[in-house]
Amino acid sequence: MKLVIVTVVEQFQKDVLKLFKKANIENFSSSEIDGYKNGSSLFMASNWFSAEKGVNESSMFYSFTEDKNIEVLFNLITEFNSNLETNNPIKAVVVPILKFI
Repeated sequence: MKLVIVTVVEQFQKDVLKLFKKANIENFSSSEIDGYKNGSSLFMASNWFSAEKGVNESSMFYSFTEDKNIEVLFNLITEFNSNLETNNPIKAVVVPILKFI
């Protein structure tokens, strides 16, 4: 069993849900997050309106699941990202679980 974590911009949230379903990952959690890109706009503290620049409404999905499901999910994400016309690909990482109860 491993932990898979997927982050995505708001416009692709429904796509991630479909990918999870295709990968047989039926149990997962999600959280709304703000995504930031490092850039000069984040360091313009003198103008408080600039804090809105560089922020993307995003989601994080995570699930404890089996290796075979993760392999399918990663293949689906790779295929999805290869067809994107934006610079906001779905990102995913896998974290091994050393112990669980």
